[in-house]
Amino acid sequence: MEAAARTVEEVFRDFKGRRAGLIKALTTEVQDFYHQCDPEKENLCLYGFPSEQWEVNLPAEEVPPELPEPALGINFARDGMQEKDWLSLVAVHSDAWLLSVAFYFGARFGFDKADRKRLFNMINDLPTIFEVVSGAAKKNQKEKIAASNHSSTKSKSNSKGRDPESQGKYSRQQPPPPPVMNDDDEVEDDDEDEHGETLCGACGENYASDEFWICCDICEKWFHGKCVKITPARAEHIKQYKCPTCSNKRARP
Repeated sequence: MEAAARTVEEVFRDFKGRRAGLIKALTTEVQDFYHQCDPEKENLCLYGFPSEQWEVNLPAEEVPPELPEPALGINFARDGMQEKDWLSLVAVHSDAWLLSVAFYFGARFGFDKADRKRLFNMINDLPTIFEVVSGAAKKNQKEKIAASNHSSTKSKSNSKGRDPESQGKYSRQQPPPPPVMNDDDEVEDDDEDEHGETLCGACGENYASDEFWICCDICEKWFHGKCVKITPARAEHIKQYKCPTCSNKRARP
């Protein structure tokens, strides 16, 4: 593929793949990552790949390197601070590296001002690696879910002629839901904003206005329909939805 043919969407897919690999290294596969960062070894870097894999390795030998290089010598700091602080530090440097790689591609493939802005906005819609590792993303998710549930409760209390079990629980966002009238006949138009930064309980990514969205009645987490394999048509027949995690818990003896 010619360089000029590369698009914002392709660069963003590259970003998401590398981000997913780095998040695995710093969360679900953190013990393996920790042991590979031996302070007795030479300067090491943490690399993320578009295939959602990661690697701890020496920096590239060629000068200048093909891509921007990650922070050098992360292994030397491993035993000099608490593990969670070290992981947070690596996460911050990883966020900076991801942005540098994405905008390196943007410059290389000739993105104009509008394309660079669109790429940044797509990246900025995702939680940073630091937010995921530090737990800030989960905190923000809980706050947004609480706001969403509060809005859903308003919708239920003001609905007429509709199933109270489903009203406000299933959000079909194209077209957006109509405004809801409150007791003072004022329009509630902030539902879309409240959902806007909610994170999916399955994939951890943000709410999008053109995607089907469903809330678990047990844990009250929100999910992309595609992540839990629920379609809008199927949701119409569900009186109480339980996400896969809650369903597994209830199935245990």
